Amino acid sequence: MPVKDPLSRVLYIDLTLKRFWVEDRRDLFDKYLGGTGVAVSLLREELPRGADPLSPDNVVVFSVGPFNGVYPMASKTVAVFKSPLNSNLGESHAGGRSSVAIRLAGYGAIVIKGASDAPVWVSIQDNRVQFRDARALWGVRSTHTVGRVLREVEGGHGFRSIMRIGRAGEKMVRYACVVVDTFRHFGRLGLGAVFGSKKLKALVVIGKHSIPVVDKPAYRRVYDKIFKSIMETPATRKYHELGTSENVLPLNALGALPTMNLKQARFNCAEEISGEHLAAKFLGRRVSCAHCPVACIHLAALREPYDREPYFYKTTFVPYDYEPIYSLGSMLGVCSTTGLLKLLDKVEALGLDAMSTGVALAWTTEAFERGLITENDTMGVKPTWGDYENYLKIIELLVDQPNEFYATLARGTEYAAKVYGGEDFALTYGGNEMPGYHTGPAAHLGFATGARHSHLDSAGYSYDQKTVGKTIKVEDMVDYLINEERWRQVLTSLVICLFARGIYTPQVVVEGFRPLGVELSESDLLRIGREIHLLKLKFKLDEGFNFSQLRFPKRIFETSTPHGRLDPSFMDTALKLYQSKIEEDLQKFSSAG
Repeated sequence: MPVKDPLSRVLYIDLTLKRFWVEDRRDLFDKYLGGTGVAVSLLREELPRGADPLSPDNVVVFSVGPFNGVYPMASKTVAVFKSPLNSNLGESHAGGRSSVAIRLAGYGAIVIKGASDAPVWVSIQDNRVQFRDARALWGVRSTHTVGRVLREVEGGHGFRSIMRIGRAGEKMVRYACVVVDTFRHFGRLGLGAVFGSKKLKALVVIGKHSIPVVDKPAYRRVYDKIFKSIMETPATRKYHELGTSENVLPLNALGALPTMNLKQARFNCAEEISGEHLAAKFLGRRVSCAHCPVACIHLAALREPYDREPYFYKTTFVPYDYEPIYSLGSMLGVCSTTGLLKLLDKVEALGLDAMSTGVALAWTTEAFERGLITENDTMGVKPTWGDYENYLKIIELLVDQPNEFYATLARGTEYAAKVYGGEDFALTYGGNEMPGYHTGPAAHLGFATGARHSHLDSAGYSYDQKTVGKTIKVEDMVDYLINEERWRQVLTSLVICLFARGIYTPQVVVEGFRPLGVELSESDLLRIGREIHLLKLKFKLDEGFNFSQLRFPKRIFETSTPHGRLDPSFMDTALKLYQSKIEEDLQKFSSAG
């Protein structure tokens, strides 16, 4: 790392004592680049082993990397924490302005410790940190309103990032998210609940510094090469034109679109919730994260008439992507496009993770069908496939938690199934609700074994789609998942949006470092990716994670995939092989110090 680059500066914030300080952690940034690698290292340093995720002992680390603010599509911030959803590693990534704001404020990471005795928001601008009274914002139901107030109070328009929680975070719903700027999120694994436990309503970062470049002519050449690749690549054109919602129809045609709690893998209303239909009938605008030319964020214009006011309409911009469409659309049997958009807007306003919410509602619906829960539990609301009006009511109730059932559901699908039954059709992996891919064995093995139990850990769904009609060898599949997850540790330490993974190849990353004054080889990058992956797994094991306790939901074996029905013995063999390879590698890693 160049001497003048402020990336190695880490800002520490103690909410209990209302104090802050800065340390230079060049040791970590030189070793692990930034982003995921540095964040996990700092979490391991600061978090007491076995800490309660909702106690003041939990720690939140935000980190950016050397490519943020330097190259296009290096637009993400990594957040790590102990997850209140699964009591283990929580990791979530968000775009918006967050990464550029943190980088230009002069920091590579922010560590938040302790808990405030009263609601606060924290404002960071250059070398100044202010703890501001948020009592007037606590209890405001909509994240839209909170964002609007903070935009009026805070300066730095065009340079700032506003991260805030909604009512779900305040009520510590275990899958509450943090809304970033407008329409982006730290979604998975409950960062919003951790904010709520710390009485931290919002974090505002304003950055106006510049980033040093050692070789400016070389930097311009590399930048132009990357920019040209982004603009001329068909893959990124897809993200601009329809976004990830383009996945709905192809996955449905494959028989890989989870529908009605994965009772089936094709949805007869797929057309109504497809990216093509949304673009043709509802698309209002496209927007980009900072320093990204793609504009993959698609906003639907939802027009709703005012009561007793004919010809007067309220227009709301609602962000949509494939995962929220799957979870609140096909998983719930919702055919109405307007109904889907209302559900998306509801989780956005309350600050809930859309994927976890949809899977929790799908489990609730099937549990209700089977008589495991009753109208007495649901307070008179009948969850029924496709009935979005009742799902809207249930979402409000699970946030408010007026009775034991909703308080239980707010702790996650896996926990609710242990209390009420229905574990066979509770679609969770490592405590995290299932992503929207029923493509075959690699996807489900990846959900189970990935460090954050996400489809983005190792892209098993991609492997499945490439191997349809072929015989899959267990060892090849396991090696693919391990190697892919390790390379993604490099990308998420730089920090690159994973939509650009086909552009930022090892060779391009090496070229990108040179104008910044850093010489790394491709083998150096692969070694760093392996070390970060093993660091994450070591953290998980230290916090009680156990490969032998992983389970595949029985439902995935009942519904056919593009590869046919999954074989439980094949999946068990694959899981054991993955475990043995990782344990052997961890032993070597520990021996090497």
